[in-house]
Amino acid sequence: MLHMDSYYLPTQPKNNYTASGKPNFDHPNAFDWELLREHLRDLKAGLGIKCPIYDFSTSGRTGDFEEIGPCRVVIFEGIFSLYDQEIRKMLDIKSFLHVDSDIRFTRRLHRDVKERGRSLESVIAQYYDTVRPMYQRYLDPQRQYADFIVGEETDVASHILSARIKELTTLTRPLATDMMQETSGLTI
Repeated sequence: MLHMDSYYLPTQPKNNYTASGKPNFDHPNAFDWELLREHLRDLKAGLGIKCPIYDFSTSGRTGDFEEIGPCRVVIFEGIFSLYDQEIRKMLDIKSFLHVDSDIRFTRRLHRDVKERGRSLESVIAQYYDTVRPMYQRYLDPQRQYADFIVGEETDVASHILSARIKELTTLTRPLATDMMQETSGLTI
């Protein structure tokens, strides 16, 4: 599993701050696209990578790395996983996780308070300042690139996607040409 969160830039660019002076982690400029593309190309070629580890409590990389691969199937997940055209071309299966806005907000609130040590007030302020407008501007439009939209009323897509993942992981063939993708945190 490759998490896009691992590829937040170590330092946010100066033009990626809000009017209130906070970094906008929900903008495409928040990510290290060059390193992410390089790592996806390496995994696709059957090589292993050293993935940076990002610490949300400090909003920076720890300096440590997680070794990933080589592997038969890579599940790549993250909010901008369908954003970049070059990355989309590397992916064999692309899915978009659709979740209603009230559920997205509630999940984020619980996660950021429990796992990331944030205050209730800071999570709510960030939601209205960056999360919601960036979702509308950048994230939701990515659904047009998906082969599957998971999370709709009749969730047949998740069953098809799950079956394909099981099929790919049980094949006995050389490593690494199957690259799978998801967006918005679907756990498989």
